[in-house]
Amino acid sequence: MTKQFVCAVDVGTGSARAGILDASGTLLGRAERPIAMNQPKPDHAEHDSRDIWAAVCTAVRAAREKAGVAAEHIAGISFDATCSLVVRDRQGGQLSVSTSGDRRWDTIVWLDHRAIAEADECTASGHEVLNYIGGVMSPEMATPKLMWLKRNLPKTWNEAGYLFDLTDFLTWQATGSLARSQCTLTAKWTYLAHQDTAWQRDFFELVGLDDLFEHGNLPERASPVGADIGPLTAQAAAELGLTENCRVGAGVIDAYAGALGVLGGFAGDDQNIGRHLALIAGTSSCVMAMSPDPQPFAGVWGPYYGAALPKLWLSEGGQSATGALLDHIIRWHGAGGEPNAAMHARIAARVAELRAAEGESLADRLHVLPDFHGNRSPLADPHAVGVVSGLTLDSSFDSLCKLYWRTAVGIALGVRHVLEALNENGYLIDTLHVTGGHTKNPLLMELYADATGCTVVEPLADEAVLLGTGMVAATAAGLFPDLNAACLAMQQGGKTRAANPAAGVRFDRDYRIFLEMHRQRQMLDAIR
Repeated sequence: MTKQFVCAVDVGTGSARAGILDASGTLLGRAERPIAMNQPKPDHAEHDSRDIWAAVCTAVRAAREKAGVAAEHIAGISFDATCSLVVRDRQGGQLSVSTSGDRRWDTIVWLDHRAIAEADECTASGHEVLNYIGGVMSPEMATPKLMWLKRNLPKTWNEAGYLFDLTDFLTWQATGSLARSQCTLTAKWTYLAHQDTAWQRDFFELVGLDDLFEHGNLPERASPVGADIGPLTAQAAAELGLTENCRVGAGVIDAYAGALGVLGGFAGDDQNIGRHLALIAGTSSCVMAMSPDPQPFAGVWGPYYGAALPKLWLSEGGQSATGALLDHIIRWHGAGGEPNAAMHARIAARVAELRAAEGESLADRLHVLPDFHGNRSPLADPHAVGVVSGLTLDSSFDSLCKLYWRTAVGIALGVRHVLEALNENGYLIDTLHVTGGHTKNPLLMELYADATGCTVVEPLADEAVLLGTGMVAATAAGLFPDLNAACLAMQQGGKTRAANPAAGVRFDRDYRIFLEMHRQRQMLDAIR
């Protein structure tokens, strides 16, 4: 019997990656291609969906070549992507979402915050859908962006015939199917998957989107994650370098793929999965916890039914800027420069030297509240701002290293803040499974254990996000009877790091200061 393989595609903020995996979850070859971003105004960020598809196709071809696997042996493909919004006209052509009017820019990037006022309006509506997004609408979700589009670019809105979350756009490009993933619609489009009537049309009427379904080509029911959407079209197969026998699976948002990649080993273990938190950490950070029962509470998105594993509820928290914040600190400081891998490594090495010389009290009067791009969780305040306390006139490289170190501490304390909110509302999390770019940062990996008191697991899989999407593709291809079986068969395990008990007292003190900084920032904002 011929061995079968799957292709996983991950579209992030700056690049498209593809990987070829076997049925045991081993990554045999990967490739990456950059994608363009347009930022015409502050808080505006736009992609070109044709550029994204071209990058995907090039990456898939290169990954298959590296893996040395024939096209006819790729049985399935699936896509994960950021929760960006793609707008196409009734003929499927590009429509501009940009104030520039350029039709090339047809995609509003997930991190775009142009619709913050519209998000506030959604929150003020008090509608039932808010109970399943933590009580506060984020400008990163689809509804506020759609409201902004209708109000500010009415020509685009009137011509729109297709509205997609980016993952579903890629599935459409691959198959021609208008199916949408239960993950994307539930997590970002206020689709209540647990209800018989999943779309709450009165909510859209309330916020001025009563004509959404005329322009969106949205199905009444979403497709479960890993559902077989159909084969590749002849055109897509040719562009991807695959065959028309390759099946396409209903995909996931990128962070949810990471959650499958690191928590897949607990699929079917409803009693214990709630002890484990997925931390998908790169430009921003997402934390995801799953449970057999819904755990709704303010400040954490969800609970979402079946958004990752079937029949489980998922709660999602996060930090809007983490890796991006460390990059910003490097650019911002006079002794910084380009925040490339070499600069991050140089700073981490110097921080280790400074800690060895000065002890664990290094820069202990310097404190960073990391909400430079708002607070996604647990405060759900997109208007929140960052705070730095303890600055001096020192502008040396060492001062940059100290600020970087204390920013990393602030990021880890932000995870602790989210963890405490989850555990106060029904979870019993004691283990963090970390994947993404932060696994390459030794300071953050140490801090995630020591500042939270949790055991930290780093996946053995190089690419947990691609692994999770590979699990979805393998399910659609019929290599396994269902998604749970695929996750169990393909999971790769991980290496653990225990928290250092001696560090607890120091970080408890830092955490008290962290909470006080939140309180004082809110007091300052209240002064009129």
